[in-house]
Amino acid sequence: MDLVLSKWVFAFSLSCWLIFSASFSVEGLHGDSKVRGVNLGGWLVVEGWIKPSLFDGIPNGDMLDGTQVQLKSVTLQKYVCAEFGGGADVSVNRDAASLWETFTFWRVSESEFHFRTSEGQFLTCDGEGFSVSATVKSPSTAETFEIERKNSRIHIKTKSGAYLQATSENQLTADYPGMPGWDDNAATFEMTIVANNLHGDYQLANGYGHDRAKEVLKRHRNTFITIEDFNFLYRHGINTVRIPVGWWIAFDPDPPAPFIGGSLEALDNAFSWAQAYNIKCIIDLHAAPGSQNGMEHSASRDGSTNWPPSDNISQTLHVIDFLASRYARHPALLGIELLNEPSAATVPLDFLVSYYKQGYQIVRKYSSIAYVIMCQRIGNADPLELYQANIGSHNVVVDLHYYNLFDTFFVNMSSVDNIMFIYKSREAQLQALNSANGPLVFIGEWVNEWNVTNGSQKDYQDFGKAQLEVYNAASFGWAYWTLKNDRKHWDFEWNMRNDYLQFGNSPNIQIFDSSLLLGLICTWLYLHHIL
Repeated sequence: MDLVLSKWVFAFSLSCWLIFSASFSVEGLHGDSKVRGVNLGGWLVVEGWIKPSLFDGIPNGDMLDGTQVQLKSVTLQKYVCAEFGGGADVSVNRDAASLWETFTFWRVSESEFHFRTSEGQFLTCDGEGFSVSATVKSPSTAETFEIERKNSRIHIKTKSGAYLQATSENQLTADYPGMPGWDDNAATFEMTIVANNLHGDYQLANGYGHDRAKEVLKRHRNTFITIEDFNFLYRHGINTVRIPVGWWIAFDPDPPAPFIGGSLEALDNAFSWAQAYNIKCIIDLHAAPGSQNGMEHSASRDGSTNWPPSDNISQTLHVIDFLASRYARHPALLGIELLNEPSAATVPLDFLVSYYKQGYQIVRKYSSIAYVIMCQRIGNADPLELYQANIGSHNVVVDLHYYNLFDTFFVNMSSVDNIMFIYKSREAQLQALNSANGPLVFIGEWVNEWNVTNGSQKDYQDFGKAQLEVYNAASFGWAYWTLKNDRKHWDFEWNMRNDYLQFGNSPNIQIFDSSLLLGLICTWLYLHHIL
């Protein structure tokens, strides 16, 4: 009863609010409409959780870049430790493993690795007879070790061929005599994988190697998203796609290693397909050089964040210049998002605002009307911080990502609790931002999923309805994450086909007219190299 009453109260206030918010319209969209979008996630920027099978053929696929391991001597029953996270010789003297005993892989080949400590230094050894230390910031030959593996047991060998062993003095040295077996000997270690969470472009390309990765990504880019998907979106009232891209797209067809070229051609195709179906495109820089948040979707090698050093910012601005110059005059372009989900923990606001201001000027150099979109920092950050920053004067948008996930706050919420959180907290924030004298508001990512277990179809329908009622009032609009996903509730197509997400009658569906037919014919001819 409380939910029903609250929804009626909310409906009255929302109707008043919608009268005001209906005055917003997005320049470039047909009619007085706003963005009603879907993200093309997992396509031009790889996210392994969206399509795990992309990684199935990688040898030692549980030992990718960023995998964290702990090593225990089978004879001493002690863990290998880099005291203080690095800076001295490595010992084998710990009864229990924690941060100093955890090492992160940088993969060189399917059997060769660098070991990075918690403080960012690498294990190194000068060769046979020498001890191992953790004193190098940038790895090379002396920091490259070969791993021989039998189930969870491993041997570690230097490039010179010497096997490491745990000595009775609790040292790690490269002087084991001969070739060790798999019995309990000083050169055998028990390897425990404590984290294997990164499955992005870096892990895929470096895991397969260039040639095989090129085959895998070419097939993926040609089949994961096609013109038929744009037809589906058009028929379901979607007027915009947000397309995540990585910084390496600006260096196509031969980007820096280990990244694989070909994403630029796929993006060109997406623009042609979008134009044919009267759909607009937002280019979203999802992965910046060095990674802006340490996650797989920003192509972090090992979970670290190395944006914004000045050289990485300069390179990122070059990418924005490349994208703006290439697509500014394309009729399907709606906007460019300067950066996706910078981390509040590692990206200072002043650096981010400076970058956003420079990015805005670059886009304006090529287009006076393209929307310039700035993503809110993720973590402990207030979206109002961008409203107070005075980034630009025209067609500026702030992107918020709304998930009832990824936070302990949502863990024990019931379906009713989740729905009421949308109606109360989300609505209040959107209303405040819509009323602010500043950028438009964009819910650039949201999903019809939560932490509720065993939710019924009706529960999901109600949750989706609540989100749509609230997010429809965002002054710029919204975009669902994502079009396709192995996890069905994240998959927009699955939600629509199975009636878990209900749009109702869409004002954005237009009559299939002769101009659309002509556009489709021209697109087909272009893609088949006839025009």
